[in-house]
Amino acid sequence: MRLRLHRFPLNKAVPLAISRGTTSAVEHLLVELEHDGVRGRGETGGFDTGHRHYDTEAITLELEALAPQLESLEPQPLQALEPLLAGLSPPARCGLDLALHDWWGQRLGLPLHRLWGLDPGACVATSVTLGLGEPSAVLARLERWRLQLPSTRIKLKLGSPDGVDHDRALVEVVRSALRPGDELQIDANGGWNPDGARQMIPWLADQGVVLVEQPLPPQPDLEADTAGFKALKGLAPVPLVADESCWDLADLWRLAPHVDGINIKLVKCGGLSEGLLMARTARRLGLGVMLGCYSDGGLLNSAAAQLLPLVQWPDLDSHLNLLDDPFAGPDRDGDVLRPSARAGLGAQEAI
Repeated sequence: MRLRLHRFPLNKAVPLAISRGTTSAVEHLLVELEHDGVRGRGETGGFDTGHRHYDTEAITLELEALAPQLESLEPQPLQALEPLLAGLSPPARCGLDLALHDWWGQRLGLPLHRLWGLDPGACVATSVTLGLGEPSAVLARLERWRLQLPSTRIKLKLGSPDGVDHDRALVEVVRSALRPGDELQIDANGGWNPDGARQMIPWLADQGVVLVEQPLPPQPDLEADTAGFKALKGLAPVPLVADESCWDLADLWRLAPHVDGINIKLVKCGGLSEGLLMARTARRLGLGVMLGCYSDGGLLNSAAAQLLPLVQWPDLDSHLNLLDDPFAGPDRDGDVLRPSARAGLGAQEAI
């Protein structure tokens, strides 16, 4: 296998503010594998969850160090490469895992969802994200989304540094702008302390929100992290979803008794190999599956879209807010995203 890496910028049309800060641009990494005249491509990049941080420069160095070992190997069977991938950080593993899966699909001439036996007709609408800000700015962002796609599922970021009163004001103003049939999801991004979470979750349930994601900050101590969700479980009749606390299958098993759903992100879990396993396991355990993104481009979200038939709460809107994405995103019908019928990850270069 021949490995090529290329870093590229992704600039947001509208900066996104969450409890940990504001993002307006990132640098991502294109990972290309070539073997026997077939090319597979993956995308990855750095991210920060508040307790773990990865940057694109370090990811690039990881993969560059691995490149000589790949030269004498073949892209399949993927199982034979698992020991090499296991030593990589999650985002570095993601980039290589996606390129290997794309190569496999390209070689067979089929999209991954067909190789896995998934049904694109099972896909449901994605949420669109409203970041933190003043109420007028949040409403303006909602209107901009509505000019772009139907936006029937709204995800509102909370955990404001201005406190829970500001969070309540944002919820009230967004609720007043909802249309019949719209649903409101809440993502605190770990921005509440335990007292704030205990105040907000019952109040949010009374406001008709459909889920609350990552109410507490993720903890490096896994027992403490689990205890945080355990203390909130059953506090109100609204699903609790773990995001920053849930990285892989081990975290899923740890949190499963205390949450109602998990958010799978490919760069967080290490790619489609782990993501598919997590999605199938969560469904078997009766948990809801959210499929999320960071500041991800069209190639990465096209890869994630291969899992969409297994997902109750898609959240793949990041590529829809980019000015310079070199790749087109997943197929879209209104606000329903579907995996492409094209081979492999289904991604194609933007026109």
